[in-house]
Amino acid sequence: MKISTKGRYALRLMVDLATHNNGRPVSIRDIASRQNISDKYLEQIISSLNKAGYVKSSRGPQGGYTLMKEPEECTVGMILRLTEGNLSPVACLEEEENYCGRREECATHMLWKKLDDAIKGVLDTVTLADLVDWQKESAKSDLI
Repeated sequence: MKISTKGRYALRLMVDLATHNNGRPVSIRDIASRQNISDKYLEQIISSLNKAGYVKSSRGPQGGYTLMKEPEECTVGMILRLTEGNLSPVACLEEEENYCGRREECATHMLWKKLDDAIKGVLDTVTLADLVDWQKESAKSDLI
């Protein structure tokens, strides 16, 4: 599994929104500047986040975006599934039910299942709040 720039940038965008969550909307231009990402590309990404209800847009001179959920309620897995689709490492694990005709004699099925469980175990337990905390810790260690 390889996460695309869309998924990575969506996480950076959401971390930025959570970090600058002071009750006022945050503009795409400000996020783009801080994250060194094209504002045009961020507009495409935030559109899907907005449609999914992860962010809320506000129009006008003081407009921008705010998070719709608390950072503790939003997991990395939720964001990546929206931007990347299914996160399973192999096609036979993409559906709830594994319909692979070779499943019973497949020597690698258990490997892929363990990898899939590990990926989900990390992505579905790490929250936006965790990423914000890790970013703050990283910034502190850079000062030392």
